[in-house]
Amino acid sequence: MTIRVTDAIELDDRDITERFVRASGPGGQNVNKVATAVELRVDIRRSSLPPAVKARLIALAGRQVTTDGILVIDSRVYRSQARNRHAARARLAALMKRAATPLKKRKPTKPRAAPREKRLASKKLRSAIKRSRSSRTEG
Repeated sequence: MTIRVTDAIELDDRDITERFVRASGPGGQNVNKVATAVELRVDIRRSSLPPAVKARLIALAGRQVTTDGILVIDSRVYRSQARNRHAARARLAALMKRAATPLKKRKPTKPRAAPREKRLASKKLRSAIKRSRSSRTEG
């Protein structure tokens, strides 16, 4: 099963490693016996994603990425392993979808003439006030 991000971008199951561990929290007696928490690991550098998406994914994930470039997503919200697995995959898909959408390029704007004149006038007024406060004696 692959995780489809866009029509052109998808992450193959071979790129995802799952590890099941015991979870703390709700679960009653099962909590000490059953490994319900899931830990998804994706090696971003070795994945089949485009380089631009890899870079944005590393930037977006932040502390979830190890120094080796491995993205770690942990899910231990639910009592069942299947639901935690589904939640972790959904979080991975959402993160990848955000990384796949390129940022909009910012268009630099210039301030209009009227606000610029208003700003300069207020600066001149402030300067005049400060100048009038000074008690310079020329001699």
